[in-house]
Amino acid sequence: MCANSRTCWMLLRLNLTSQSQKRGGNRSLGLCHLYLKHPRRHPHPHPLSTLIPPHTMALRLATRRMAATQPMLFRRSMATTIEHTKEPISAAAEATSASRPPEPPSKTSTIGESATDPNAKIKTFHIYRWNPDEPSSKPKMQTYTLDLNKTGPMMLDALIRIKNEVDPTLTFRRSCREGICGSCAMNIDGVNTLACLCRIPTETKKESRIYPLPHTYVVKDLVPDMTQFYKQYRSIKPYLQRDTPPPNGKENLQSKAERRKLDGLYECILCACCSTSCPSYWWNSEEYLGPAVLMQSYRWIADSRDEKTEQRKDALNNSMSLYRCHTILNCSRTCPKGLNPALAIAEIKKAMAFS
Repeated sequence: MCANSRTCWMLLRLNLTSQSQKRGGNRSLGLCHLYLKHPRRHPHPHPLSTLIPPHTMALRLATRRMAATQPMLFRRSMATTIEHTKEPISAAAEATSASRPPEPPSKTSTIGESATDPNAKIKTFHIYRWNPDEPSSKPKMQTYTLDLNKTGPMMLDALIRIKNEVDPTLTFRRSCREGICGSCAMNIDGVNTLACLCRIPTETKKESRIYPLPHTYVVKDLVPDMTQFYKQYRSIKPYLQRDTPPPNGKENLQSKAERRKLDGLYECILCACCSTSCPSYWWNSEEYLGPAVLMQSYRWIADSRDEKTEQRKDALNNSMSLYRCHTILNCSRTCPKGLNPALAIAEIKKAMAFS
């Protein structure tokens, strides 16, 4: 079953569970429970936005039923792709509902360049905005327009130009602009990626939507809170552990074959694109380490110079840290560096099974 089908089936199951609870059942609500427990978590856009039409219809039906039976689930301070569907922004983002009153014009106005040049290529960007200094205001989608003839080719170029020339209040992380630091990770047009590596679609009729990484606390606008992610990374002790000094007193040598085992592992830049695209991580982020951290864990398990391999595997030998991976493969699909976290997780499971 593909990841999209899994997503559709899981939402339908959640709908049935909510109906069961209404009749007196006591089953937990999974993702819905996560929404109630973490009311500021950002829901994941891209599995919903990439479904084929039949799945999309099923998801919308399930969501409407959930909204009817669990109205408080939809009264949370976060942006949702259920509310921001692929219809034009004026129809989707400004739609009225019982759970969301209409936004005043000042909240949905378009800011940007006017098409005074007949050769201008005006592109529309809808960007997630939330300011913690305004606790009474809800998250919103702010619309900007830019002339692509005056903008660099990457999404980060557009964001920098918006901040420098259009709206200095827009907040996001960035540093290297070369896909090395991982700072500018965000959800662009339904895919977790790096803004510095994501090209702006040249089709001006297609509007782009930019969100922070899904299912993370939002610090401000496009800035996710990475505290939990780095806490989990620190827990695996991501450094060489040895009790024996190097034989020559200088360095720990490896054969070429041993060194090749680390290819595809050490290149990870900890951008968290993979972990925040993983449904298992959304639901169990307090205990499940997630694809990025597990791949780094395998990087040290596979390192012939490390002497704490068994201790590292013992630390993962529980029901949550490793075995919440259900091979949905969103992590391998979304990695901006082309790595394969799912393979690394499978190698850990295999190593633990045969040790």
